[in-house]
Amino acid sequence: MANNFGETTTADEAASFYANEIKGKIVLITGCTWGGLGAEAARAIAKHDPKLLILAGRKQEALDDTVQKIKEESLEANLRTLIIDLASLESVKKAAAEVNQYSEPIDVLINNSGIMATPYHTTIDGFEGQLGTNHLGPFVFTNLILPRILASGSRRIVNISSGFTCLSDVRFDDPFFKNGEAYNKWAAYGQSKTANVLFARELAKRYGSKGLVAFSLHPGVIQTNLARDVKPEEFQQPIYDAWGQEFDSSLVDYKNLGQGASTHIVAAFDPSIEKDSGSYLSSCKIANDSPFLKPYAKNDEDAKKLWTLSEKLVGQTFSQ
Repeated sequence: MANNFGETTTADEAASFYANEIKGKIVLITGCTWGGLGAEAARAIAKHDPKLLILAGRKQEALDDTVQKIKEESLEANLRTLIIDLASLESVKKAAAEVNQYSEPIDVLINNSGIMATPYHTTIDGFEGQLGTNHLGPFVFTNLILPRILASGSRRIVNISSGFTCLSDVRFDDPFFKNGEAYNKWAAYGQSKTANVLFARELAKRYGSKGLVAFSLHPGVIQTNLARDVKPEEFQQPIYDAWGQEFDSSLVDYKNLGQGASTHIVAAFDPSIEKDSGSYLSSCKIANDSPFLKPYAKNDEDAKKLWTLSEKLVGQTFSQ
């Protein structure tokens, strides 16, 4: 199914195009606060008769607000909420247990939630905040509900990454920046976003024989609540990567919310890209040659190594 989508395609346009693929699907999206990419993707999907949309997030009142706003546009949409705080493994495990009690399988999981360029902090479990919230929480959640995904007909996982993967590889020997002593908030963000890409690659490799399809993607640079810890003027200043090189700001592709969420829809529902499982998307296209995607983010050995490190950090192994 070829599309002519690109940088300006909106989530509504993509969802309309894939209406037949959306119809009857059960979709779980994390990070569904209104005004963010997760809620925008959910809003667009809800218009095309999914069997069930599960909206996950930290605060019930924020999820209720999203439900109310989606219902204003799609009154008949079947919506369910799920509380999950990805910065707490206890919360992650509780949410996964709830999903595993559902009678329905999960056709599509969109790991959308995340934080960006935050001051140094640790999660409840002692992980550097960005790696803990953006990768280790989703890593545990995804693995714990994997049986529900493999039980479905679609078996698709989408990790929302970023173009800022180019700011850092995974620091296998020091993922927590010497417990903050060597902290660079942009490198820490880059590390966590590289981890999102490598996690999708390893999922595709490990479970491809069971029909699982996994992708990561760059949504573009969108003004959402993700950047709440970044002052607007910081984007006008040089951003330096983990090696002290200045980020090339001319590469930045600014988009509005609808344009940002469109690649979520393509990655989640386009049947023609299943053969490219493990790939990275940008502007609604497979983009493994993106200037943002450095060789370390395409390294299968690093993907395998990250899986092992993640299991060690969270104190849990996940067998195939």
